[in-house]
Amino acid sequence: MAFERKHVDIFTDGACTGNPGAGGWACILLYKKAEKSLSGADPATTNNRMEMTALIQALKCLKESCDVTVFSDSSYIINAFNNGWLDSWMQHGFRKSDGKPVLNVDLWQELYSLTRHQHLTFKWVKGHADNEMNNRCDRMAVQAYRDYMESHKDQPQDGDAQYTRDPGEME
Repeated sequence: MAFERKHVDIFTDGACTGNPGAGGWACILLYKKAEKSLSGADPATTNNRMEMTALIQALKCLKESCDVTVFSDSSYIINAFNNGWLDSWMQHGFRKSDGKPVLNVDLWQELYSLTRHQHLTFKWVKGHADNEMNNRCDRMAVQAYRDYMESHKDQPQDGDAQYTRDPGEME
């Protein structure tokens, strides 16, 4: 009997007030009938960093090699994987074809490390449209940065601070 890998669907989104500004990220993982959702915030970030963080946090939940379909409204992420940008950037010392440095190298390196043992398919979905899971992620990401800002409104801003909410483990 052949080993059958688990299939997990991952939905992600990031949100930012200003770019840069306070931001939030969210992801939903679906495996059979199990669902896990995570969200978090950063007081000083960019939308692309939040999109990438959502995917990183989702991939960190996987405890074994899986067949994974990632649904994202981030062309930045989808194109980096589907069009081979990430491979090219790595081959060229994280420089783009125009010679300029790639932004968010720390997150791209972490994503590469997390994706090496997974079998991934990336699918772009239109943001703020008819994909209910993407819309849920958007609402969760916005709520995460709002919650963070509300809970820290009387404290000095720490640009290195992050806030993560984890409602529980996925079976």
